[in-house]
Amino acid sequence: MTAQLPEPRQPDAAQPGLALIPVLNLEEQEVDRQMRICNACRYCEGFCAVFPAMTRRLEFGKADIHYLANLCHNCGACLHACQYAQPHEFAVNVPQAMARVRGQTYADYAWPPLFGRLYRHNGTFVAGALVIALSLFLLLTLYVNGTLLPGRLAGNFYAVFPHNTLALMFGGVFAAAAVALTVAIRRFWRSVSPAEALAQPAKGAVFEASSAALTLKYLDGGHGQGCTDVDDRYTLWRRRFHHFTFYGFLLCFAATVVATGYHYLLGQQAPYPLLSAPVLLGTLGGVGLIIGPAGLLMLNLRRAPEQGDVAQRPMDRAFILLLLLVSATGLALLGLRDTAAMAIALAIHLGAVMALFITLPYGKFAHGLFRSAALLKFAIEKRRPNPLGLGEE
Repeated sequence: MTAQLPEPRQPDAAQPGLALIPVLNLEEQEVDRQMRICNACRYCEGFCAVFPAMTRRLEFGKADIHYLANLCHNCGACLHACQYAQPHEFAVNVPQAMARVRGQTYADYAWPPLFGRLYRHNGTFVAGALVIALSLFLLLTLYVNGTLLPGRLAGNFYAVFPHNTLALMFGGVFAAAAVALTVAIRRFWRSVSPAEALAQPAKGAVFEASSAALTLKYLDGGHGQGCTDVDDRYTLWRRRFHHFTFYGFLLCFAATVVATGYHYLLGQQAPYPLLSAPVLLGTLGGVGLIIGPAGLLMLNLRRAPEQGDVAQRPMDRAFILLLLLVSATGLALLGLRDTAAMAIALAIHLGAVMALFITLPYGKFAHGLFRSAALLKFAIEKRRPNPLGLGEE
């Protein structure tokens, strides 16, 4: 008769001082396995922030894995340097394992939690369908109101859609997206940094984390030559295209802020001259949002499948295409604002912008905020003594 081993006893959450340890799913278990191998090797310790952060741990719980996954920039340098990558039996692939967990964290910490599943369905088809549906709705509204072809309006957008209507619609959707993202990042921070959640960041940590995020420090591969792409050759173009995209987005946001100031503080109504600050900022931002996303899309299409999570590429491409649509339709609107086609161009542009705002909290945009939070945690903890006394930081 074969004796059966007793099932492991789970702690009773009702008992004081005891808490259930979160169970790792398969993707998290894979990161745990690979981090234990990497912790014994340490060859890649100088590549990025992940490996110095790893050396502060001997065990990797769910919070540690979520933190490290978002700290990873998926540059691919460690994959091609790893002696335990395939065809070795250990089959270590840190970028891919981290990417799979990273995508999961966006859904896990999404707010409202029910909307987390949208990350799994936010692909190019959904994004395109949303743009088309919203644009058609706005075009139909113009047709019903008899303003689809109103003639030349000298660039006066508010003769097509009233200012207060646009401010209420887009301001409300953007505010909702901002709240959802803020709550999601707060939930992530409290999960991965319970001790630091309410603590004052160490001196210089915020500046260091901001600098690393704004310069994309860890997209240099740890040696200044950049990320890997199709093969093991390094390139800085992924970093450069990210810069075009990020700063193009910031310039467009700055154009909106300046235009809002003109309207409410200075009493100056749109349209603004071509050489005015809002138009110049928006034009430069639009150009950046053409160059950056177009380059990132090219790299995404050609990148080797083992470098990242192929299942997330539809979400990546959806966000890239939305940025391209917003910038392309915005620049087209600028060129057509003094023509009879301005109303049609405006409706299509507003449809693309609304689709971007709606999907903002549940798409690729979130990765920048999650990564910034992980960089802040790294900057804070590296200023504290290593509890293990191992590795260099």
